[in-house]
Amino acid sequence: GEDAVAILKESGLDQVQLVQLDVTNQDSINAAVATVKQRFGKLDILVNNAGILGGWDQKAVSVKTEVIREVFDTNFFGVINVTQAFLDLLRKSERPRINNITSGLGSLTLHTNPDWDHYDVKTGAYGPSKTALNAYSVVLAYELKDDNFKVNVIDPGYTATDFNDHQGGLSV
Repeated sequence: GEDAVAILKESGLDQVQLVQLDVTNQDSINAAVATVKQRFGKLDILVNNAGILGGWDQKAVSVKTEVIREVFDTNFFGVINVTQAFLDLLRKSERPRINNITSGLGSLTLHTNPDWDHYDVKTGAYGPSKTALNAYSVVLAYELKDDNFKVNVIDPGYTATDFNDHQGGLSV
């Protein structure tokens, strides 16, 4: 995190601050909320970007439920826990935003289209965790629609990052 802050500051974003957060640990989430509240008193935008793949061997007929639980704990339940914890601070913003980072691998429509470039990429844990995230985001947006919130899901595409050993076709 400190390296990322240094890079961002070198690029001219001098107001960047590091707040540690483990989305699978409620104490860590609570500490992050307390830090943001103490430093700023509100939160304008929450970007739920934490995600894990859970390995490449995810055949639906054999993926271990422990792997599915671990992936869902980060990619789905982590988003819910972080979002709910930060809602009070977001409500203090004039235009609160929640951006949940998803994946095309969570799209049921794309997965049923044999012409889709990634049609053959099926994962028994990762994809379903993002499908659940997409559904949660739709419900969340509906529930917050009268409170000036905008809830978005963002699919960055198959981007070359540490997440996929830099195999993606898009650059950061």
